[in-house]
Amino acid sequence: MTNEQHELQKKNEQQEELGHYEQQNIPIVKQEDVEFSAELADDDDLEAFERAEEADNRQEEQ
Repeated sequence: MTNEQHELQKKNEQQEELGHYEQQNIPIVKQEDVEFSAELADDDDLEAFERAEEADNRQEEQ
């Protein structure tokens, strides 16, 4: 087996393993370690907050 074939086999095995984990119903856990203050937020903070909320909603829908 050539080095290239070995690498391809290794990559396939990793993808199969990932597929196994994706099929399991692993609970989604949210941990918030940052306190958001609307009073101190600038435009970038507000945009980041909105994007984080949207991302959380997408993950909960899956």
